[in-house]
Amino acid sequence: MIVSCALSAGLVAVTGPAAEAAPRFTPGAPGAGDPYFPDMGNGGYDVGHYDIRLAYSPSTQAIDATTTVLATATQDLSRFDLDFQGPLTISKLSVNGLDAAFTRSGAQELVITPPYGLRKGSPFVVSVSYAGVPQKIDDPALGLSGWVATKDGAVALNQPIGAATYYPVNDTPDDKATYTQTITVPAGLTVLANGEPGPTTTHDHRTTFRWSMNKPMASELSMLAIGSYDVTRGALAGGLPNITAIGKSIDGKPGQGQVFNQTTAQIVQWESSVYGPYPFDSTGGILADVGVHYALETQSRPVYDQRTSDVDGDLLAHELGHQWFGDSLTPVHWSDIWLNEGFATYSEWLYQEKYNGIPVQQTFADTYAGETDWSGVVADPGRDHIFDDLVYNRGAMTLQALRTKIGDRAFFDVLRLWPAANRYGNVSTRQFTQFVERLTHRDLGSFFRTWLYQPGKPAL
Repeated sequence: MIVSCALSAGLVAVTGPAAEAAPRFTPGAPGAGDPYFPDMGNGGYDVGHYDIRLAYSPSTQAIDATTTVLATATQDLSRFDLDFQGPLTISKLSVNGLDAAFTRSGAQELVITPPYGLRKGSPFVVSVSYAGVPQKIDDPALGLSGWVATKDGAVALNQPIGAATYYPVNDTPDDKATYTQTITVPAGLTVLANGEPGPTTTHDHRTTFRWSMNKPMASELSMLAIGSYDVTRGALAGGLPNITAIGKSIDGKPGQGQVFNQTTAQIVQWESSVYGPYPFDSTGGILADVGVHYALETQSRPVYDQRTSDVDGDLLAHELGHQWFGDSLTPVHWSDIWLNEGFATYSEWLYQEKYNGIPVQQTFADTYAGETDWSGVVADPGRDHIFDDLVYNRGAMTLQALRTKIGDRAFFDVLRLWPAANRYGNVSTRQFTQFVERLTHRDLGSFFRTWLYQPGKPAL
């Protein structure tokens, strides 16, 4: 048998008489298999790291960027897709340093054909250079996401389908990766992102900010904020860095920045005592004038639209609770989103009990009595209903009903051990119910069927 191998990592061509030994290169799937978002994500590879290098111009609102994707083939690949949407124009694309053919297909598919097949198990590097004005997504059912222009810059909020508006990505929660973001803006503007800050440099009236997220992160939890911000830096009692920021265009109260920072620290410290060690290397939050009318649990540093209120304690408890439930633990499929929102809403209920003296059981009773629509299924709400009360309030009610069923000791063991056992991974409703049954040594099938898998108002 004659074998010729390209020297570039992962690029192999095989020829010779032993055809049965040759790999059979096939295209990766153009979707990751989520029934709610069949076009999102891709098959055939696993991403390990994204390196986003981006320059932003306020005068044109345009970006000039290069994103490098480090991945590993999970099959013998003849070609593969990345998600990339909007009017951004690609000027250069390479795989392992060699120019690769590419086409744009449909609304979001970037179809890449490397010069040689990629062998299963081999690492490869994709580099994409592009430029243009990113456009936000305005979904009739799910609202605004992606790159949202603001008065003084932009904020990128990517849940559920926005990441691909400004960088090529395997946009599925089931393919987590680490990130570095190196962002250059005119001097005077500030850049905030997930994770920890690196050195900041200024040259020729341009400032470059560097941020790194070194724990696995789903693309829908990535974040970028460019604009004029007042930044407050602090630390929790154990030394965990706490970086918060408030947009300068927001009419705030005197000392609001310090209060925001201290309240964030207080809640993370308290939630750590309930849920176990905080899962990331820093915390914080950003209050921005972005106009999306929601707050979002972007990893390590949630973003709060100023229109969501004065960022009170229970809202912070919700988004910071997500750092355990939704960020460190991320659903396999979007149908399992109650594992995010039910736990985060329950964090609000626990906060109200601890800091405002309102018992969780009272909140449960009021919510149960006030709920008027019991028609949906918590564990399968449907694509257009992933942000409905069905997954928030009824998800939290499920947890309180479970607490009543198994008792406080076992329940708070669940709250601590569930995120510990699955840290940085992806989880499903089925995994959760099996985990609880193993932990309690009880058959809870009827309970979970009633609260999670059947429509209708459960009897108490």
